[in-house]
Amino acid sequence: MPVSRVPRRALTGAAAALGVLALAAAGIGGGAALAAPNSQAAPAAAATHRVLFDNTKAETAGNADWIISTSQPDPLGQDSTPNAETDWTGALSSWGVALQKAGGYSLNTLPSGRTITYGNSSNAQDLSNFDTFVLPEPNVKLSAAEKTAVMKFVQNGGGLFLISDHNNSDRNNDGCDSPCVINDLLTNNGVDNTDPFGFSVDLLDISTDNPRAISDSSNPVLHGPFGNVTGSILRDGTTFTLKPGDNANVKGLLYKAGASGNTGAFFATSTFGSGRVAIWGDSSPVDDGTGQSGNTLYDGWNDPAGTDAALALNATAWLAGNGTTTPPTTPPTTPPGGGTCTAAQLLANPGFESGASSWSASSGVITTSSSEAAHSGSYKAWLDGYGTATTDTLSQSVAIPAGCAARLTFWLHIDTAETGSTAYDTLKAQVLNSSGSVLSTLATYSNVNAASGYQQRGFDLSAYAGQTVTVKFTGTEGSKLQTSFVIDDTALSVS
Repeated sequence: MPVSRVPRRALTGAAAALGVLALAAAGIGGGAALAAPNSQAAPAAAATHRVLFDNTKAETAGNADWIISTSQPDPLGQDSTPNAETDWTGALSSWGVALQKAGGYSLNTLPSGRTITYGNSSNAQDLSNFDTFVLPEPNVKLSAAEKTAVMKFVQNGGGLFLISDHNNSDRNNDGCDSPCVINDLLTNNGVDNTDPFGFSVDLLDISTDNPRAISDSSNPVLHGPFGNVTGSILRDGTTFTLKPGDNANVKGLLYKAGASGNTGAFFATSTFGSGRVAIWGDSSPVDDGTGQSGNTLYDGWNDPAGTDAALALNATAWLAGNGTTTPPTTPPTTPPGGGTCTAAQLLANPGFESGASSWSASSGVITTSSSEAAHSGSYKAWLDGYGTATTDTLSQSVAIPAGCAARLTFWLHIDTAETGSTAYDTLKAQVLNSSGSVLSTLATYSNVNAASGYQQRGFDLSAYAGQTVTVKFTGTEGSKLQTSFVIDDTALSVS
């Protein structure tokens, strides 16, 4: 890559100047992030993973009881230290209690009668305040504004967990069941109506099957912090048709008997923008068999024909941006470091003000070019931005002391000449081990995430305490139309 910044295009519409002026007008010099107009910054995967369960779409109609607790929005109001799933009331209480006991999770419910929002500061359960949103067999169509909110949430880094049920499972008799609700979200959302996740819900009613997991030892959902997944149960459910031509990241993880490839997937994952998506073809696997009085429920959570608990919990962890840490068996009563860690910021030359010192970077990446403003100071790391096929990298190795909680943060600005919702150019934030193998891809950003000004991103690296790891950014640009990924004011803080 040439050192000169000249080949990089001038920012369209004086975007660079506007970004700087906007930062100044907002008084941002060492504090809040500036989000794109009419959007929110991506939910940062923090040490506590924030999970919101929906209860606005008739999730308790008929015999359904798809809630983690009758105490809403905060399940801790029913029991602040649950040990058994019956300590919380709802057919999803096993799911909720397992996360609560694991530690590192903060759970809420969006109560019935409320509205799904994204970017509404007056709503404490606004999606921007959470890392993962669970829609467990919704039976009411999302409004146009709600569909846009969900899609923007995922596009900007959120995790979406969809649970469908079989065709003609309309529990509240409004003419639309969960396959109808989910397919409507995928095709009529106002953000990307062209199969953005790369799958659709099949209009089927499969009475019984025991779908099996594919062989993939590195998959964080099948082999994650809550155990290994071998299969699931299907008791009046459906499957999905995968469309990798629409989204190359779609992946079937479990299939009904005799199925494979793009048909018959029972559990699938995908991405959209910088967010993640998971979908399950039946509500039976997450039903723990107990709930509110008068409901006829079935214990699929503990059914020996599947490993449904591990699948639900691993997927939740992956969606929240945490696919590697092994959860404790009981909630921690002391900080992860046990009070013995010395607080510090570990990255050398974190703002690049000493040039390329302490960083390994592609030629010309660390620069003072005025074409892209720094978040602070004069230097920043500017990856890609040429409008030609280019791969730029930026990395630094760091030893994280044992017994410490660790958090990586950085400020990111994305400027692009691309249009539309297709991710042509990408930036991966990764953690590598001392041998150079990828331990975790923390996030993937793209031209779709372009925004004026900088946004702060953050990730929990506590799982790597006691190790020397490399924090690496890789920008990959296609052959047409530039996308610039500009990073500044990094930090890896331990406490």
